Amino acid sequence: MIVYISGGCKNGKSSYAEKIANALKQKENPLYYIATMIPSDKEDEERIKRHKEQRKEFNFTTIELKRNINEIEKICDLDGTFLIDSTTALLSNEMFLEDGSFIENSYQKVANDLVYIVKKLKNVVIVSDYIFSDSINYDKYTENYKKGLGFIDKVLSKESDILIEVCYGNMIFYKGKEKFKDIKI
Repeated sequence: MIVYISGGCKNGKSSYAEKIANALKQKENPLYYIATMIPSDKEDEERIKRHKEQRKEFNFTTIELKRNINEIEKICDLDGTFLIDSTTALLSNEMFLEDGSFIENSYQKVANDLVYIVKKLKNVVIVSDYIFSDSINYDKYTENYKKGLGFIDKVLSKESDILIEVCYGNMIFYKGKEKFKDIKI
């Protein structure tokens, strides 16, 4: 089962994703949380701390994988259930490197790596951020990032069994609502 969840910042996406991943977990198999965020400030550090606290009850094994998401297959038992949070951070990490360089077409690599790995996993929940509603004209780097995230969203939407947008804490189904009825969260 591939579940793709998108929505605005602080709308409850991660909380839903954790519950869905836990519900998809099969008894004997591990439950993995693939953390992709590289914190850049105190607010990021606080968000990471809050997310760790929230998911304690589910017994996730946390794997920090900031780039090359396809390397999951070298690290984890692929029969497990995975929560990848988030494509947004993953793209940022691949596109804007620590040395200040910018890799313009990195979104294609991220999309390819994600498609490669989700086809190998039994159960995966992937979180993304919806960042497309402002009317501000950004610099070329940010516009390229937005375009890249849109590309990844489009590619993974096609691959997913269930496609959800979280809006003000509510789940809106665009695909697979009938399959979701069997998931007890």
